[in-house]
Amino acid sequence: MEFLHSIINDINNFIWTYIIIAALIGLGIYFTVRTKFVQIRLIREMFRLITTSAGDKTEGKEISGFQAFCVSTASRVGVGNIAGVAIAIVTGGPGAIFWMWLIAFIGCATGFVESTLAQIYKLPKEDGAFHGGPAYYIKNALDQPNIAKLFAILISVTFGLIYVSVQANTIALSIETAFEIDHTITATVLAILTAMVIFGGLHRIAKVTEFLVPIMAGVYILAAIAIILMNIEEVPSMFALIFHDAFNPQAAVGGGFGAVFMTGVRRGLFSNEAGEGSVPNAAATASGNHPARQGLIQSFGVYVDTWFVCTATAFIILLTEQYSIGGELTGIALAQKSLGSVFGNFAPNALSVIVFMFAFSSIVGNYYYGEINIAFFEGDESGKAPSKIAKNALIIFRVLVILMVIFGSNAELSFVWDSADLFMGFLCLTNLYAIARLGKFSFIALEDYVKQKNNGIEEPKFDVSVIPNQKGIEAWKKINK
Repeated sequence: MEFLHSIINDINNFIWTYIIIAALIGLGIYFTVRTKFVQIRLIREMFRLITTSAGDKTEGKEISGFQAFCVSTASRVGVGNIAGVAIAIVTGGPGAIFWMWLIAFIGCATGFVESTLAQIYKLPKEDGAFHGGPAYYIKNALDQPNIAKLFAILISVTFGLIYVSVQANTIALSIETAFEIDHTITATVLAILTAMVIFGGLHRIAKVTEFLVPIMAGVYILAAIAIILMNIEEVPSMFALIFHDAFNPQAAVGGGFGAVFMTGVRRGLFSNEAGEGSVPNAAATASGNHPARQGLIQSFGVYVDTWFVCTATAFIILLTEQYSIGGELTGIALAQKSLGSVFGNFAPNALSVIVFMFAFSSIVGNYYYGEINIAFFEGDESGKAPSKIAKNALIIFRVLVILMVIFGSNAELSFVWDSADLFMGFLCLTNLYAIARLGKFSFIALEDYVKQKNNGIEEPKFDVSVIPNQKGIEAWKKINK
């Protein structure tokens, strides 16, 4: 296991240092400029769309814009927002938080592009629902089925298996810290609960996440606000420390500036998933009148994830001063100790419950990304019932997910996180290649949406003819009839 871990670290250091960082930041800046800073210019519209779609009624197995947002947020908002931030601070110091913020800012534009593309190239299903994502727009718009299959395999393994083990690992550690319950017991209970949900289908997933996500995020952020108010006089110096250490890291940080920068970017991407190609799978399922609508909704999700929840964790840890750069106390245990130093002994227990909600909803959301990409291999994109082979493959996948829950609950923390970085890197590169080529169509959709809004149309409607290349556009052609 140590030899395998060493190989994973070597590959990670190469692809992240020389390839992924440049691609992520370069494309993020390009998308920001081409969308005319959509993450700032249309932030009020993003918020309006989320709040108004929360009350949308759906029929049958249709997924509303808000439900799709909750499914993707359930995947985004997980242990990366708590354990991942704690690891970033211990590894790279407070300055890593600045780079998490920066990657989130440019990631909003990237998130808009990939989710809008997923909407443009989504496919209709016979039950009135939709499906799609990077595998579909790579195959149908770029006409590159082999790369599409590679993406489908990568996301199924990365989210359905590797990321699930990360979430399970954090749940087990938090419960052990708070309640001294053995990992084996936690793994068994978690596996049973996971099986109950994932065998219930996407509609149940949407309902579960729509209920859990707002509650868990709200409670956690309220706890952070309380700590901020209790230490309000320390807030200015905390910000000064973050900005200073972003460019001048403390001596305790091994690797200096490079370590701070890399740590912030990695943990930021793991948390907000912008550019990874995961969120578009949920974005494609949403019903709506215009592809840019869901693109804007999902773009705001990056803010929710990093600027709200991740920042809450960072402030809790930095203001309570329980951390030590390079120290052994890290991950969820550090977050629990930080809260316990303010709210007393019950706080680690309460955080363990919140972590369970965060991580379990992520397991559910991550599983869905694997499910929809397994369906991609079916070869029948008409939306008909899956073939016998596809059904059997899905059953096997569900069993593997449950086994990874058990494995992750008992694995070493550093091994599961480094494995996640490896698969996340390959997944990200595949999707970035696709959206770099197709991004121009998302810009056209955005311009059409804004033009209609400027003309006084409250809810713009998409006319597929605005896209010059009609290849791969199926759902909207039927909608426009």
